[in-house]
Amino acid sequence: MRKIALALLSAVAIFTLAFPSTALAADIGNGAKIFNSNCAACHMGGKNVVMATKTLQKDALEKFSMNSLAAIINQVTNGKNAMPAFKGKLNSQQIEDVASYVLEKAEKGWS
Repeated sequence: MRKIALALLSAVAIFTLAFPSTALAADIGNGAKIFNSNCAACHMGGKNVVMATKTLQKDALEKFSMNSLAAIINQVTNGKNAMPAFKGKLNSQQIEDVASYVLEKAEKGWS
């Protein structure tokens, strides 16, 4: 069992060295700038001017299963209903930054 664990650990280490992640950690400051430039017209202060119940407040994100980074990234990337898709306008790092910003602000009650 120990040999298997060591072999697995070695394989992960080799894979990590061979294929380093190009993704950077989310930049909340950049996310704020992107939000203010692209999202604030409809979502100022975590609200939603188009669909009043689907805000970016923590309880609404939870209610609509949008309280994860993956869910917000998907929504921003692909859009849905009245929300436009930002794929092609924002790159994946910018989308991750703005999604991280939204989650952080929701946790803090958009204050």
